[in-house]
Amino acid sequence: MRGFSRRAWLFVREHAVLLIAALAATTSMVAVAPDEAYWGYFDWRTLECLFCVLAVASAFRLMGAFDHGARAIIGRFRTPSALALALVLTTAALSMVATNDMALIMMLPLSAATLMAAGQARILPAVFALQGIAANLCGMIMPFGNPQNLYLYSHYDLGLQDFLGTMALPFAVSTAGVIACTLTLTRAGSEEESSRKPQASTERDGAAAASAVAGNARGAGTDKAASPDSPAAVARKSTSLGYLSRRRLVAYLALFLLTILTVFGVVPSWAATLVVIAVLAATDRRALASVDYPLLLTFACFFVFAGNLARLPELNAWLGALMADHGLLASAGLSQIISNVPAAVLLSHFTSAWQPLLVGVNIGGAGTLVGSLASLITLQHFTSVRKIFPQARTLPELSTARFLGLFATLNFAFLALLLVVCSLGVQ
Repeated sequence: MRGFSRRAWLFVREHAVLLIAALAATTSMVAVAPDEAYWGYFDWRTLECLFCVLAVASAFRLMGAFDHGARAIIGRFRTPSALALALVLTTAALSMVATNDMALIMMLPLSAATLMAAGQARILPAVFALQGIAANLCGMIMPFGNPQNLYLYSHYDLGLQDFLGTMALPFAVSTAGVIACTLTLTRAGSEEESSRKPQASTERDGAAAASAVAGNARGAGTDKAASPDSPAAVARKSTSLGYLSRRRLVAYLALFLLTILTVFGVVPSWAATLVVIAVLAATDRRALASVDYPLLLTFACFFVFAGNLARLPELNAWLGALMADHGLLASAGLSQIISNVPAAVLLSHFTSAWQPLLVGVNIGGAGTLVGSLASLITLQHFTSVRKIFPQARTLPELSTARFLGLFATLNFAFLALLLVVCSLGVQ
């Protein structure tokens, strides 16, 4: 009985967003009974495009391509501030092509192992917080960088030029802010850390912990050309693509190109989905098995919830007027309460003005932990650091309470700044 309760609790904790979405959809069915109109709720093109993005990203991740690319970039930087900036900007770059959630799942364990092994534990909270912000706010520049972007791009049948033109301002402000905060916060932490020599066992612990957290570390190793505790030595592991399957790499690059063409409406989404399934079934079925199907089901539930609410005349009139007068604030504000993906799905039924909605749900990923699932992923990975790295337990800077304070301060600062700037720039 105890084992069943534990498994049930783990399931609820892991799939909390899906369960909430299912509850919301089920509750809305009380107000609007199921009928033939329900089939019109589902945006099949969005679901198919999202499946392709998630499946191809999983294939790259499982073959180690993302990990190798990240380590190759990080290995070029030697100073703590430069290393921290490389970690944050690599996360930002990955979020543009592999979604923000996937970027964090790949980069956070690598960041923890690299910084702990390099003796830079004190800057880890700042790096984690800024990686979460970078994944949320820098990935906004691409239609497939965030799930809500993929949905809105399809729902409003947008063109790439219009999309990029609308997102250029918040993206530029966010990127500049992330770079400035990374250099400022990590320089202060690294100066204090540099006065202490890391323990000899730190590198071994870091490599083992990366394997425990992410399953992608390939041994600590040492480099005679660099000190064993230098960032370059820690990060310079398995950066060669030599042992990767070049045939699969070429196949996955072709699938990625196909996915981009599908998002932009060049290739029918149903055809791309069939091709992705066929290729991955032949090359690596694990990629199909590791797709985030709960996210797809979450979208389906929110389609039902939003579709039912749109059929309620009173709510339709109220939300329609609210979006017409305060679209940016309403979108960002609702994201703080129910997260930006369901906010995008819900509010898209009540406005034809896509610009303030698109910007609002993206900058609404900052702020509260609920604003974006990526923020919850960041917190979950940070809490695992103290469990996996023994030396972290003695550092007050790595307490969860301090991290939450820093995380909240940075997120609300970015949210306030972007609301002010975008309220002037978004019509």
